[in-house]
Parts: sequence; C-alpha cells; structure tokens
Amino acid sequence: MGDYRKKSTLLAVVTLLAAGTVAAGCSEPEEKSSGTAVSPTKAGASAAPEKRGKIKMSLYDRGNTPAAEGSITNNRWTKWINENGPADVEFVAVPRFESKQKFNTLFASGEAPDVINEFETGYRDQLYSQKQLLPLDDLVKQYAPNYTAMLEKYPILRKIGTKPDGKMYEMGRVIPSSVQVAVFIRTDWLKKLSLPIPQTPDELLKVAKAFTEQDPDGNGKKDTYGYSLAYLGDEAIDAMHGNSMFIKDDKLVEDEARMKAAVSFKKRLFDEGVVDRDYLTDKNGEKAKKDFLSGKLGIYVADNANVDFLTTLRSTNKEAAIAPMLMPKTEFGQYTIRMLNPLQMTTVVYAGSKDPAAAMKEMDFMLAEKTWKTLKFGTENVHWKNDELGCPRAINPDLRKIEIGYNTDLYMSATTIDSKEICNIPVVNKEIPNAEEWSKIKNETRDLYENPAIPLYTLTHLEHMPTLPADLLKINNDWTQQSKDMIAKTVVSGGSYTVDQAMNDLKSLKQKIGQNQTLDWYAKWYEQNKKNAFLTKDIYQFLAKK
Repeated sequence: MGDYRKKSTLLAVVTLLAAGTVAAGCSEPEEKSSGTAVSPTKAGASAAPEKRGKIKMSLYDRGNTPAAEGSITNNRWTKWINENGPADVEFVAVPRFESKQKFNTLFASGEAPDVINEFETGYRDQLYSQKQLLPLDDLVKQYAPNYTAMLEKYPILRKIGTKPDGKMYEMGRVIPSSVQVAVFIRTDWLKKLSLPIPQTPDELLKVAKAFTEQDPDGNGKKDTYGYSLAYLGDEAIDAMHGNSMFIKDDKLVEDEARMKAAVSFKKRLFDEGVVDRDYLTDKNGEKAKKDFLSGKLGIYVADNANVDFLTTLRSTNKEAAIAPMLMPKTEFGQYTIRMLNPLQMTTVVYAGSKDPAAAMKEMDFMLAEKTWKTLKFGTENVHWKNDELGCPRAINPDLRKIEIGYNTDLYMSATTIDSKEICNIPVVNKEIPNAEEWSKIKNETRDLYENPAIPLYTLTHLEHMPTLPADLLKINNDWTQQSKDMIAKTVVSGGSYTVDQAMNDLKSLKQKIGQNQTLDWYAKWYEQNKKNAFLTKDIYQFLAKK
C-alpha cells in the first residue's frame, strides 16, 4: 500500500485544506498594490498576431460572485481572458444545477454557445445523439497543441472522449484522486465504551446499539443514536453488500441476494432502534450531518468532508475524536462508496459553431498551465507569493476568497497538475485550527478508500456509465423511485410488511414496468464495450500509474 500511496500522492494536485493552503504557482510580473487587488497582469503578446475570432462559451453560475466583483460573466477574470486569449469571448451564464433547462432554451432559440462546458455525461450524450456536436479530432490536431500534448500524456482521455462512431467529441481533464464519500466514527465514544471499530455487520450493529443506549456523551440522557439511514447512510448499506450490477463470469448481472441482504440489514438497524426513526424525512442528510456535528450521532456517512467538519464538531464537543472507517465486509465482499472521478469529460463544441477554429484555440488557451494557474491562484504579490519551495502561498486568505474563490468553473476543463512536482504535494497551513489533525485523518481516509483491493461497489463511476435510451431511462427512473419506496416501507413497518413480502413485490414491480429491459440493455452494452469501457478496475489502475 505504501508504494501505491506514494505514486498517488506525488502527482496529486494541491487540494486546499482551507483558504490559504500552499498551491501550485505561476510567474506573472509583479504589480503594485495599495492593499487591495488590481486587475490581473496582462500576459505577453504573441510574436505573430493572428486574426481574432469571436465565440460564445458557457459558464456555470453558482450564485456566489461577490457584488464588488461584478457578475459571473463580467469580472476581473473574464476580462483577463479576453485581454490575453486568442478570441473575443462572450460568456453565457448557465445556472449550475439547472444547466440542462438553460441549455435546452439556448438551443431552442438558436443561441447555443460555441463551447459548451457541462459536467453531466448524460446531457453531453444526448447532444451527441441529436447530432449537435462537432467531432474534435482534426480541430485538436490543428489548433490545440496543449490538448494534443495532454492526449499524448494521458491517452485514456481520447478513449473516454470518443463516441460510438469512432470520433472524439469531448475534451476532458485529469484531476487528483479524492475520496468523495467516507464513513466517520466517534473514536472517543468507542474508547469510553471499550469497543473497537466494527469490522463485521454484527459488530456494526453492536457499536450502533451501544452508541444509542450506553450514554456515550456522558450527559446522563438517552439522546444519542448510532447510525443514520438518511441519504448517503442508506447508500452505504447498499455499498456494504455490493447491491448493484456487477461482473460475474464476464457477464454483467444483478443478484437479488445482495439486494435482500441490504434491505434486511437496513430493517435490522431500524428494528433495533439504533437509527433516527424519522430518517425518511431527512431527504438530503442535513439533519444527520447536524446531529453528528452537534454530538448526537456516532457513525456518519459524509460527503466531501473538510477541515471545517472537524472544527465544527469540536466547537461544541471539545474532546471529540473521529476516524474514518470502511463499511464492514460481508459475504459479497468489501467495497467503498464514491470517489471523485479522476478523469472528467467537461467540454464539447456546438455543431452550429460559426468559428470552430476560434473555439478550439480558445479552449486550448483556457487549459494552458499559465492560464489555469492565473485563474486559480491570482496575481503575484497581491493574492500569492512564493514560499520556500517555490510554490505560492495565499497572502490574504480573505482577499483570495473574495476575489478568486468564485471563478473555479473558468478552469473546469484544465488538468491542474503542476509541472513542478513539489508543488503538487499538499502542504498543511498550521495556522488553521485542526488543520494538522485533519491532514492525518484525510491521509488515513485515502489509505482506506483508495485501495484497489476494496473497490467502488458500482460498475464504474457514474460519469462513465453509458446513457440509457429515453424510454429505458424513464423505466429506470420509475424503478429507482418505486423500489426505494417499497424498501423504505419494509424497513419501517416492523412485522406488518416483511422483507420477503417486499422482495416478492419488487420482483413483480420489475416485471410490470419492464426494468428487466434496462438490465438487458446494460448487459449488451457491456458485452460490446468491455474492451474499451472505463470501468472501476481501470480507475484503480489509472491511479496506480499516476
């Protein structure tokens, strides 16, 4: 595991434990400042000026642009791009979590942007199937030397960006491997109750029961509980049992035994009284998070936890101690839940673009190392200055948050791996409360969760799953919701609706709505694409090679 961690860490991009952590650097000319930041430095002009193109480019709007900075489409960084890039860019704001609706409106009105930046694989696949995208092979070869070099270094990007017709339509990036969803447990409670971190399902139930019944916080009240089935807590039980499609004898299959085991364990947790009885009303897991951070929950499944997670817990529970834990091994194996996709496709070009050459030149400029560093780290001696390693450290974290923190989607297509390897190694800002302890917890989490011997429970990362045809997508969505409702019913119904009854009803439902067609489609897709598809096993091989 040591060699694996070294390979992974050496090329991991600097992740900010909080504002102000060391990050990879750029060498922009120094600017004078009277204490407040000025406009970004203008880059050197091309020796042979070319005719400038004019394009439109989509840009996510997360609603977090400070008023003093302008708007997401008109601020110091969009101006810098237009001053230094090869084309005049009109940025088109797209609400981050309503992007499909906005894009559909733009297409319907004939205003689709030349460059479409969109994380959702399904929507990009939809545009491809509707013949709304340009193949990029020749454009990249002729106008994108930076991306051409990226394809040579990471040929897997070409493989993933290529559609069924054999042509490349998508541009993507390599990002640091990172655990997205991890399980954390109160180790101070374990110590008080003389219990080990659970390694089996029975031990998990035992610990959860002790956290519920034995007053682990010592306040003399029965006001704590062991586990939450809300939101990701429910998925973690599915992951524990490998309850998903999986490969057996080189075929893609499902196993009702895995589903039954997962449902049975959820029901067991509920019947034993170790979970929040009202978990079904906690749709997004916010109550579970609040309960954990306020010291009322012992085992919590967290999404993208950072140093603030520990700091908030300590604010009301000074002696609290936590550690990551894997969900226990079952007869079906041992699995992890989710990780950030290390290979993300982000960008496509509209088939109706009037100047695709300019679009490709601009994209190549946007992913250039000098560009993404400027956008990510700002201006030297205003936002950052080099430390002893030659990597820039934020001068004023608060200023950086205001003047840079809102622009992350401007470099969403860039592979932010520094050419200076030392700057890719995370450095802890010791001035941040709990930062050193959190760094140790984070490294322990990665050791546990980025182990190929304990893989993701899914066939691949969601962003690499094939997109179902519209009719099957509706069937699959109906199945997902209705089966979830049936499972929830048996979990909370005691003896009035047993697991066996639920499994029989689920089988009938699957036949009734035609969900077997979906599995057949996926099985056929796997048979036809197993040599080229980017699957879970490939994620770990890729991480090891990095």
